[in-house]
Amino acid sequence: MALITHVNVCNTENEIYCCLRNKIVKLDAQQKEQFCSGCKMFAGDADEHGIGVSCVWEDVRVVSNPHIAVDPLEEFIQNQIRQVPPEGPASFLYTTEW
Repeated sequence: MALITHVNVCNTENEIYCCLRNKIVKLDAQQKEQFCSGCKMFAGDADEHGIGVSCVWEDVRVVSNPHIAVDPLEEFIQNQIRQVPPEGPASFLYTTEW
């Protein structure tokens, strides 16, 4: 799976979707200091005007690279969908090899 740059643009409430916390957060100084600064996915400000942040992570969805996220709620909802492998999540339980 390829690494995708996610450009998280703030909405009118200065909110973005945070993959690390898996929730919608207010992008303020506290968020940047307590979470973004130590996050391995953090890739910097989205631009010099502070309209959001860029984050890099493997995305199971089919999205462009970079992926521009302008609606934090939609981004949150889309990131709650998980793909199950074709062989099923517990196929390892039924193997006969020890």
